[in-house]
Order: sequence, then structure tokens, then C-alpha cells
Amino acid sequence: MLDDFFTRALVAGIGVAVVAGPLGCFIIWRRMAYFGDTLSHAALLGVALSLLLEINTTLAVGGVSILLAAMLVLLRRSNTLSSDAILGLLSHSALAVGLVCLAFMTWVRVDLLGLLFGDILAVTRLDIAMIYGGGGLVLVVLALIWRRLFAATVSPDLAAGEGLRPERTDLVFMMLTAVVIAISLKIVGALLITALLIIPAAAARRLSASPEQMAVIAALAGAASVIGGLYASLNYDTPSGPSIVVAAMVLFVASLVPGGRVVRSMLAKTGGDRP
Repeated sequence: MLDDFFTRALVAGIGVAVVAGPLGCFIIWRRMAYFGDTLSHAALLGVALSLLLEINTTLAVGGVSILLAAMLVLLRRSNTLSSDAILGLLSHSALAVGLVCLAFMTWVRVDLLGLLFGDILAVTRLDIAMIYGGGGLVLVVLALIWRRLFAATVSPDLAAGEGLRPERTDLVFMMLTAVVIAISLKIVGALLITALLIIPAAAARRLSASPEQMAVIAALAGAASVIGGLYASLNYDTPSGPSIVVAAMVLFVASLVPGGRVVRSMLAKTGGDRP
């Protein structure tokens, strides 16, 4: 089944979407979209290191992203700069260092457009294995820390008062985001990763009546975006990564129409409040 490149693209894209959807919900609730951009920009530095050290790209990107997340936590504790200033500093610095490193490595040929916008049609069986292995691990950890992470999202002070250690939970959440960005790089590229995290979750927020419903709908919306975007790319000869993001945007716009309120009212009968 995986011998066909289009089938591999579908399987890989759906795997990423199912993981990115629930994680994207927390990014929206916490208003951390810029954090996703920071880690996605750092992906280019990870690619440069993978070429220099001749190691797997996904592992290198994941390592750099996790290191950047840890640096963010440490810099936030110093209270010398605001969070948005720290994110801007890390984001642009990592992107610039990555591009400069790639420019110095004249002995390798780098598909910069592929890195920026993804090349999902070129995924391999190994890529799929890493996506489902890493994605499955992310979902398991997210399920284990769901209650603590949700409490820290609603009220960090209350979570700290209940002994839930919100700072530690925040660090785990950032590392999970780093892993998702690492496995998503080949799908939609460094510039579009944040869109795959945010847009399906934003569409799901319009249709859900509880946090759990929003996570499930976000995963389904992301998978639908991948399927719709890939078939549109096949039929109209458009770039696959941007086509997926456009399909996600179409779903978000569709969630704004009055019919979306009807769906939400139906779900509200079985759901609870959401942040």
C-alpha cells in the first residue's frame, strides 16, 4: 500500500494532523502562536546541523527545538525581558544562524523551498514510521498530563496552589510541541508548520462545546485538510504544503457560517465549558 508516493503522503499527513490538532488547541488557549513560529524557524538550524553532523534531519530538528524550548523557560525565569521579546529574539536568531550555516556548507545542495514549504510527496517509509512513532508518544504524554496542563492553562496560580507544578507541565508541553514541529517539517515546511497547528484548532473552537470535543474536532479537521489539500494539489498542480494550509483555511471559513452554530449547539448537549 505504501509503495505509491501519494498514499504515503496521505498516511504521513493524516498522522501529523491527528497529533497537531489536540496540541494546537492548547496553543490557542494559551495564546502561544508566536512560540510555534519560534520553534518552526529553529527547524532550519536543525537541518543545518543534521547536514553538518550527517545525522537524521528529524532527530536534529527535534533536538534543536527542545533545546530552544528549554532556553525559553530559563530566559522567562530571569524576568529581564518580556515573553514576546524573548520569542522574537530566539526566533529570528535561530532562523538567521540556520540560513548562514546552510550558506557556508557549499558542498551540499539544499532544497530551501522544500524546507520552507514542505515536500510531503517525498516522504519515505522511515518518515512515516517516525511520524507515527513520535506522534503516538506525544499523544500518550498529552493524555497523561491533560488535567494538569488544562489546569495550568486556565489558572497557573490555582494549579500551583493545588501542587500541580505548572512550570514543569509547561516545559513538557513545549517539548511536545517541539517534537510535533520536528515530525511536521517535511510535510508543510518551516513556514507553514504553525498554520497546521493553529488553523484546524481555530476551526474546531467554533464547533466545540468542551475542551475534549475541540481536541477531537481539531484532529479531524486537520486530517480533512490534508486529504483535501493533497487532492487539490494533485488535480490543480499546486504546491502540496500550501494547498493543505489553504484547505484548512477553507474549513475555518466554513466554521464561521451560521451552520457551524447549529453543530455547536448539538455538541453542547453532551459537552461542557471550554476555555
